[in-house]
Amino acid sequence: MSTRRTIAVVVLVPLLAALALWAFAWPAARTAPRDLPLGVAGPAAATAQMEKQLRQHEGAFEIHRYADEAAARTAIEDRTVYGAVLVTAQGPELLTASAASPVVAQLLQQAVGRQAAASGTGVRTVDVVPTPASDPRGATLSSSVLPLALAGIIAGAMVTLHGLRGFRAVTALVVSAALVGVVGAALAHSWLGVLTGNWWAEAGTFALSSLAVSAAVAGLAALVGYAGIGAVALVVMFLGNPFSGAASAPQLLPDPVGTIGQWLPPGASATLLRSVSFFDGATATGPVLTLTWWAALGLGAVILGNALKARARGTTPADERELTSVG
Repeated sequence: MSTRRTIAVVVLVPLLAALALWAFAWPAARTAPRDLPLGVAGPAAATAQMEKQLRQHEGAFEIHRYADEAAARTAIEDRTVYGAVLVTAQGPELLTASAASPVVAQLLQQAVGRQAAASGTGVRTVDVVPTPASDPRGATLSSSVLPLALAGIIAGAMVTLHGLRGFRAVTALVVSAALVGVVGAALAHSWLGVLTGNWWAEAGTFALSSLAVSAAVAGLAALVGYAGIGAVALVVMFLGNPFSGAASAPQLLPDPVGTIGQWLPPGASATLLRSVSFFDGATATGPVLTLTWWAALGLGAVILGNALKARARGTTPADERELTSVG
């Protein structure tokens, strides 16, 4: 038996290392725009040449056409596009939103700047929705994904390891997530000043993000045992975190990594946090639904797992609570 365990450890560790390197290094090495939503504004005759030049980057940009600057700005603020090129008599003007992604904003400046230079003109850049002065590179927001995931994993594991079941487990998970939300907003908004949206919306985002992970951990553990903790942790840490696009954007990751990342709590959390912090909740519906489904299914699994175990022992969950209180 000891020999088998030794072999298992010797084989498992390199496999986990390979998985981690693949999950983190591969998307980073293949970062490039893929159907990145970009607006072009101005008279149709004037924008035709700019659109033609942008389409030369095959598959890089998804072009959205707008009549004027006001429409382009609205599209950026609604998170329909990451930026827009205005074609004016004085030359091209680039509208960006570094709050949506500083990496994308820089990429657009380089791409449009090269196009303008090739035409013998310069390009003026206007940041429509800038990052806060206290976090110009957006590093703090992108760095919040990992702590939220860890908090959720720890909360779910503690509920499981301490033997909390049924509605007691649900209560513990919900209360701990609520506290994570309050603490997160207090640190990121009130103290560091890196978030500038509605305080309670940000606290709710932190709470829902933590609950989505903690409920999944506790729920799967309630159904399959302690292995459920490791399974959810593996998915969240080795797939959810590197696939989230928090440090860049989902459209910069290889297909279908960006899409998969938005189905997992870290990616949905990062997108939702940007929306409520800098864009007045624009496009928040999708990530809210994703996180809610994770939380609801996880909490439902906690209740179901408790009911199944009680039935296997020939008791009801209510009987079990009475026995626990007597003991």
